[in-house]
Amino acid sequence: MTLQVPLIPHTRTSAPAPRTRRWVRTAATTAVSFAFLLGGTATANADTVESDDVESASWGMPRPDLIDVAHRGASAYAPENTLVAYEVADDLGTHMAEIDVQRTADGELVLMHDVTLIRTTNVEEVFPDRDSYNVGDFTLEEMRQLDAGSWFDESFAGEPIPTLGEALDLFEELDLPMLLEAKSTSLYPGIEEDIAEELWQRSYWNRPGRPFEPHRLVIQAFEWDTMERSKELLPRIPHGLLGRVDESEIEDYAQWADQINPNQNTIDADYVEAVQDAGLEIYVYTVNSESDINRAIDNGVNGIISDYPDRVLEIMAERDV
Repeated sequence: MTLQVPLIPHTRTSAPAPRTRRWVRTAATTAVSFAFLLGGTATANADTVESDDVESASWGMPRPDLIDVAHRGASAYAPENTLVAYEVADDLGTHMAEIDVQRTADGELVLMHDVTLIRTTNVEEVFPDRDSYNVGDFTLEEMRQLDAGSWFDESFAGEPIPTLGEALDLFEELDLPMLLEAKSTSLYPGIEEDIAEELWQRSYWNRPGRPFEPHRLVIQAFEWDTMERSKELLPRIPHGLLGRVDESEIEDYAQWADQINPNQNTIDADYVEAVQDAGLEIYVYTVNSESDINRAIDNGVNGIISDYPDRVLEIMAERDV
């Protein structure tokens, strides 16, 4: 099937930056990474790290200076949190894509941002007499009857709500790193255990990304206590705290968290420096305009989460970052 991008709300001034999965480094820099891995000295004889055999043993390996993250997929161009949105994001060359995970009434993990199904599906037409349209009040079988694409554009009619398992399979096929947000976890007690169980079944997602590449997987949520429990279950996978952590508490959360990922409008360069000085990364959301993208880069963030991943890549290429 040929993917159609029906709505382009901005004019492209140049082609998207080429998709890159491996960051080139000099032999000397590569030698440092091998030394870190082996716990001693190493001699590098190649300019790039190419082999799947070279896997980082911990979260702390070197990563790219800046990561472009497609928010809910390429959500400016395709219906959010659908498989086609992630295929489009991958076609645009994004480094990583973000998904939102909730739980159905029968315990299945699905991709959906809103607590209700109203905005992004035809649930009111298919089930006109329901008392509740909350995600947690529908079974997966019922959700399979919904159209999650037409609300965005008729060319996406019939696009289904994916399960987490289907998303993991697609991302693995695409070799696309994932930023997984556990949504509204207070509504789904134990969802961190359900997510961990799904990941434990898939060896691909239990291996850290290679040095100088994006993390293969990051898990984040606004409910920080849930993330602490998830980190205990999945200690080798980076975990992020959504929202702004008070500067006086950053060091405390740095004892177990790996990222602080706030709204772009709540931070400045000094805050970014404070997070990074504590040994954490910082991804900001949702950064769409050219001025905001440039401001995020100037602030020195590690990741930019955007509905327009191609726009971020264009500016990164223009600024050589």
